[in-house]
Amino acid sequence: MRYDYLIVGAGLFGSVFAREATDRGKTCLVIEKRKHTGGNIYCEQIEGINVHKYGPHIFHTDLENVWEYVNRFVSFNRFTYCPVANYKGELYNLPFNMNTFNRMWGVVTPEEARQKISEQIKEAGIKEPANLEEQALSLVGRDIYEKLIKGYTEKQWGRDCKDLPAFIIRRLPVRFTYDNNYFNHPHQGIPIGGYNALIDALLDGIEVQLNTDYLAEQSYWDEMADKVIYTGPIDAFFGYQEGYLEYRSLRFETEILDTENFQGCAGMNYTDRETPWTRITEHKHFEYRTQPKTVISKEYSVEWKPGDEPYYPVNDEKNQSLFQRYQMLARKQSKVIFGGRLGEYRYYDMDKVIDSALRMAKRLLWEERMPY
Repeated sequence: MRYDYLIVGAGLFGSVFAREATDRGKTCLVIEKRKHTGGNIYCEQIEGINVHKYGPHIFHTDLENVWEYVNRFVSFNRFTYCPVANYKGELYNLPFNMNTFNRMWGVVTPEEARQKISEQIKEAGIKEPANLEEQALSLVGRDIYEKLIKGYTEKQWGRDCKDLPAFIIRRLPVRFTYDNNYFNHPHQGIPIGGYNALIDALLDGIEVQLNTDYLAEQSYWDEMADKVIYTGPIDAFFGYQEGYLEYRSLRFETEILDTENFQGCAGMNYTDRETPWTRITEHKHFEYRTQPKTVISKEYSVEWKPGDEPYYPVNDEKNQSLFQRYQMLARKQSKVIFGGRLGEYRYYDMDKVIDSALRMAKRLLWEERMPY
């Protein structure tokens, strides 16, 4: 059988595009290298708990069209992400807000907090930050930097803050309200039943083949369809001929604990340099579960090497220049269209992935209807 579209990758981008194309009468085949659909939002059931296998994913958006779209397929609970920072046993609320400042300095009013931060910024005396450390000090002062930014950031990037570029933190969210909600977006939650319920609904009635490596038999798969939507790594598509794009990767240690509640929240960040993991996720708190046991995942940031799972693009000048060369090669492809976080070498929140896929579907499917 020949298809209108071959979609390479059964993650969020590929699943949304496949749904849109199918609903407009196009024939689609989705192939996926992994043994499951959903990409990095895939959930694994352990002890009756939906475990976010590739790290915590909280759906949040201010895009009304995207919120309406996902609610066509699943219902969302009212989960609000309120992570806690653990600095050597001292607990602070994130993002930085009045609860954080009260715990840090004992201040009560927003004016007191503003004055304290202003004093420390003035003491730092940095006019033109040359690195991440100087940038942070110029934004929030020494106390917040030392306890809540420095250690976590160095673990996350595997480098001293003085060796990281300032642009990584162009700004830091500071709230002078007693509000622990991590996101400002009006819509937030977790799909009831986990993210697999969303992906299954998107791919309902669409042919999917798992454990299938497109690049291993590219010419064979290309013959199967008129167009190819490729959501894998763009550098891998071109055989890394320009070099490897760099990422930060993650490693997880997941444990089943014989206790009902381990840490009292879904996410706890460990901001001291000595603790080897960056955060612990307790998955049952995403869905208000009451099972007698709990499941936690310790998350470690690691240096990426070819063959590892790519998570966060290294958004520096060298890699952006390399990506632009791959983009030039991609534009010469008449049959293959690149999309998603790996195809576009971008870190995408889930709502932006969906919006991007919807826009691509609208553009391509509209073009097919245009008379020439």
